[in-house]
Amino acid sequence: TMAPQGSQAPLEFGGPLGAAALLLLLPATMFHLLLVARSGPARLLGPPPYLPGPEELWSPRALLLWLTWLSLQVALYLLPARKVAEGQELKDKSRLCYPINGFQALVLTALLVGLGVSVGLPLRALPEMLLPLAFVATLTAFIFSLFLYMKALVAPASALAPGGNSGNPIYDFFLGRELNPRIYSFDFKYFCELRPGLISWVLINLALLAQEAELRGSPSLAMWLVNGFQLLYVGDALWHEEAVLTTMDITHDGFGFMLAFGDLAWVPFTYSLQAQFLLYHPQSLGLPMASVICLINAIGYYIFRGANSQKNTFRKNPSDPRVAGLETIPTATGRKLLVSGWWGMVRHPNYLGDLIMALAWSLPCGVSHLLPYFYLLYFTALLVHREARDEQQCLQKYGLAWHEYCQRVPYRIVPYIY
Repeated sequence: TMAPQGSQAPLEFGGPLGAAALLLLLPATMFHLLLVARSGPARLLGPPPYLPGPEELWSPRALLLWLTWLSLQVALYLLPARKVAEGQELKDKSRLCYPINGFQALVLTALLVGLGVSVGLPLRALPEMLLPLAFVATLTAFIFSLFLYMKALVAPASALAPGGNSGNPIYDFFLGRELNPRIYSFDFKYFCELRPGLISWVLINLALLAQEAELRGSPSLAMWLVNGFQLLYVGDALWHEEAVLTTMDITHDGFGFMLAFGDLAWVPFTYSLQAQFLLYHPQSLGLPMASVICLINAIGYYIFRGANSQKNTFRKNPSDPRVAGLETIPTATGRKLLVSGWWGMVRHPNYLGDLIMALAWSLPCGVSHLLPYFYLLYFTALLVHREARDEQQCLQKYGLAWHEYCQRVPYRIVPYIY
């Protein structure tokens, strides 16, 4: 299927029909998970325990809280950054500047929340508000995406993304038309990518931990592990915030409903699923098993961080002593492909590390339910799909060199399996 006008990119996600289905399916899945996590049977497959009425979904308090949260994160984004980084070169040969202050935003948020709790801010009331909060976040994502779509109508052609300009309004609304929508120097996509969602994810986890402590006298070991692992992951992402500038989301995908909903609603409300599950379905976890799970998480993190750091170091400066000894394949674009080190093991070692960590986040929830493993299942599907999109792009970009790389490194994500 070829796009009729503007871009000649093949349509992804099953074209307009697929996009329309996902517009409904993604929010529906999120609400299903929120409802099921607090129900007795906690069945992932099968109908939700009940359907919430409007009075349960709509809450002016939740709206106020959500808008305050977004405003706080915007304010922290606008603070002077420890450094300003340049993005990848754009079509018109220019480069955009990005403030690197996500980690600073995380620390300041933590201090403000700590301060709030010490003067009586009811953090443990947050788990009760997850449904209305998810509802206003979804509403925000729809309205925001509409604004982005309208904004892209007046954007110059050079500012549009390669994918989201098929001429079909539903498809373009979903995928996003403009590559880097900004108002002055405020970059919407870059702001949403890591901050509001990731930081509220760990905040929701913490609130669930606080509520568990209140219900049962102290948080369980399983709840501590889930909180710790996910905080490490979020802290790592924000500490290495600059690395996001070379990802597909920033360099290739337009900013539309897919990313807006994903960043603002999907991440905080579905990634906190393990902690939600543990609040309503406590699991007893012994120290030996907990140690094994910690080891699994550490291995996943070691692979994930090692692979990503190696790639970023190499992209910034191939003659850096840490990567200078690695074997490479030259390409027609002038860039080189790594074929040794982490990237000689599998084509996407960072995805492998990510999946091992996802497993470690689910294991503290025991093995009696499939629900806590939703993230692992969803993430596997996401990464396999993303890997296929990646392969297409690399093939177009590097041609023969990519074929050679695939022969040298036959496995995509899991050595000897896939």
